[in-house]
Amino acid sequence: MRIPESELPVAVFDSGVGGLTVLHECLVSLPHEDFLYLGDTARFPYGVRPAEQLLSFALELSDILLERGAKLLVVACNSATAAALPALRERLAGGVAVVGVVAPESRLAAAAT
Repeated sequence: MRIPESELPVAVFDSGVGGLTVLHECLVSLPHEDFLYLGDTARFPYGVRPAEQLLSFALELSDILLERGAKLLVVACNSATAAALPALRERLAGGVAVVGVVAPESRLAAAAT
């Protein structure tokens, strides 16, 4: 049985716990949504890593969250947003919307749900 899209969670990921502030704002802005949060503390910090590696991490984390039914992906990490947002959007085009934390991305997240 397929779960209605309205019941699927919004997924948020970051390189650590800093994205919890983004999650908090999402919870305040979208109180009727369910959320998944993934903080990649094992590979923190992201800012010192090459863009190719950040892209690889972002693709891996997005796969994990999509396997759990995410209907929207919020990249709550500035480094991952800069390195991977276009590739994530291209990869998930026609399926799941992807937004980052660089303004005005937060407005797109609210509009996409």
